[in-house]
Amino acid sequence: MSSQRRADSELSRQHNKALNRDSVTPMAPPRSAIPSTRHVMYAATVTGITSSIVCLVLRFLAWIFRVDFHVILPGDIDLDTSSWALVIILPFAAAMISGLVTALFLGVPGCRGWILLLGTAGLLVCLVYPFLQPEATTWPTRVFVILMELVTYVLVIPQLARVVGDSDPRITVYYRDDTAGV
Repeated sequence: MSSQRRADSELSRQHNKALNRDSVTPMAPPRSAIPSTRHVMYAATVTGITSSIVCLVLRFLAWIFRVDFHVILPGDIDLDTSSWALVIILPFAAAMISGLVTALFLGVPGCRGWILLLGTAGLLVCLVYPFLQPEATTWPTRVFVILMELVTYVLVIPQLARVVGDSDPRITVYYRDDTAGV
């Protein structure tokens, strides 16, 4: 009986190696490793907080260099100085919205590429905003706003794409087939 178990175990290990040739580890991950909405939103929260902190540091540097941050905020017609709170809230909100959109792509074939594509399109749309500001908005203000948008993109979108990419059926189908009998 023991030799039969050993033979089955060896056969299972060879089967796993065949399915996971590209993997660093010879064993397939457990089903719990396939991300869910909770995992995506956790990644969005962490990257959103990180992005907010980095943007706050950039805003502090802008304050040290006496950049005025006079911009027209959405819904206004006059130049206003954007608040420090806005610098914290907007990157976090962008990450959370990106996380919600990303969660819609869980299990979609090619989901990693779709998230990178949609995130890049969102960045390009956001990059238009600093250039639509009136002449009274200084170029240092525009540069810092663009830097904050780029920081948020670089910290949030690739991480969300990585997390959702682990749910791609083209990758996980082998894992599901392999663990179906377990």
